[in-house]
Amino acid sequence: MAVKEQVITDEYALYNGDCVDVMRAIPDESVHLSVYSPPFAGLYQYSSDPQDMSNCIDHDEFFEHYGYCITELARVTKPGRITDVHAMDIPLTNSGCDAMFDLPGRIIKEHESRGWVYAGRRVIWKEPLMVRNRTMMKSLHHKTLCEDATRTSIANADYLLTFRRTGENAIPVNYDRGLLDYHGEESMPDELQKYRGMTGDQKKNAWSQQIWRRYASSVWMDIRIDNVLKFRDAKADEDEKHVHPLQLDVIARACELHSNPGEVVLTPFMGVGSEVFGAVRCGRKGVGIELKQSYYNQACRNVPRAIEKPSTSTEQRRALFADAV
Repeated sequence: MAVKEQVITDEYALYNGDCVDVMRAIPDESVHLSVYSPPFAGLYQYSSDPQDMSNCIDHDEFFEHYGYCITELARVTKPGRITDVHAMDIPLTNSGCDAMFDLPGRIIKEHESRGWVYAGRRVIWKEPLMVRNRTMMKSLHHKTLCEDATRTSIANADYLLTFRRTGENAIPVNYDRGLLDYHGEESMPDELQKYRGMTGDQKKNAWSQQIWRRYASSVWMDIRIDNVLKFRDAKADEDEKHVHPLQLDVIARACELHSNPGEVVLTPFMGVGSEVFGAVRCGRKGVGIELKQSYYNQACRNVPRAIEKPSTSTEQRRALFADAV
């Protein structure tokens, strides 16, 4: 059986199981958007489960297994719709300064060979001192700079890679009153408040245009790095210190840019539930799949907090995902 445990409500569905197995039971072209962080190939081992992709012996084996996930995502995604993949360059050595593996580049290559069109990437800036304090990379220490600057490295950014499923999108994602909320550390100018939610000619909507100028940028400078879900309770005894959920600002931006309210947002690597939580908060239907039991349990605690009002779509929701069990 693909699903070990499950929780299905009006607003979300959570599944404990292998993502490829569970997705095989999801109907064709039933998902509007997917947002997720795949395992960072070779960087961390999340569990000893033989189905865990982080247990692969090298990058080629990882991408062989991850490729099945990419293919299934293409099948369940509606034509012309989007998958947003969070990734970063990863070190090939413990020092973090000698050689790097271009994980985003390999992810792009694998998607292009499996029914996806690469649509660009956004850089998520991270403050270098914060990265140094979290990772303790010697190559980011000022002391290393003073001793031998050739042994220094950079504070690697995160990337949000965007891919479009081949085919034509039948349901536009539109905003007849423009974007209403900005998800980030900075705030919109007070003088633009009068345009928020305006009707009529959106060329005059200075509020939404200001948000769009920031969202359309290739570099997102003000993502709140610590704006994440609770995750410490999800760490099992054997875990390394590597549970870093995707920021809620990133998830909210992806949901608003690439899906309509009420549509289905899927994450095949749910972790502690960040993408499902964010999708529900944005008025979407979140679907998450997680292999690791402790992460799944934490997601079951986190996601219900996103619900602010009841929905009436229980039967439709159960009908859509009933085959997954």
